[in-house]
Amino acid sequence: MRDKAEAEAALLPKGAIAVPVAVTERAWDAALADVQAVARRAARAAARGRGLAGPVEISVLLAGDEEVRALNRDYRKVDAPTNVLAFASGDPAPAPGAPRLLGDVVLAYETVRREAEAQGLALADHLAHLVVHGVLHLLGYDHQAAEDALVMEAAEVDTLAGLGIADPYAPRGDGGRAGEAGPERGT
Repeated sequence: MRDKAEAEAALLPKGAIAVPVAVTERAWDAALADVQAVARRAARAAARGRGLAGPVEISVLLAGDEEVRALNRDYRKVDAPTNVLAFASGDPAPAPGAPRLLGDVVLAYETVRREAEAQGLALADHLAHLVVHGVLHLLGYDHQAAEDALVMEAAEVDTLAGLGIADPYAPRGDGGRAGEAGPERGT
């Protein structure tokens, strides 16, 4: 599949952002008829909002908890599912005319759905938020230090506003913040 994706991406016009979306957990399709479009739109908005110029490719995998748990265990040494993982390609600059392969964003259906329900969010909005979050990681954003988290959250809020999605970090009536995902927040 990678060879086909690379061949298609090589045909991208200058400035294009390709977002191939693979779905290995069918519950995504059952829950959201336009799940692939939601993921593509969010990934492109995050990249464009941070000034990324194409041609570039960002891959999105809509998986289940067990698949994400295995990836989390193998790559982060955390034996638990998480909502989103981001794997930057680390590729050197592409050959002239070839797209830059930014990396992969992987989301776990059960965890994302559970978080959306717990926070009273539409599944599509929470998915978009987490795709944006993952793409920002691919672009070098992080949230380990408090000041870095504030910068990343501001970028998320800005991107989501452009998509017509409310601030996921706005205070809730219970004193918490809407975007708090608890201990499962991963990347």
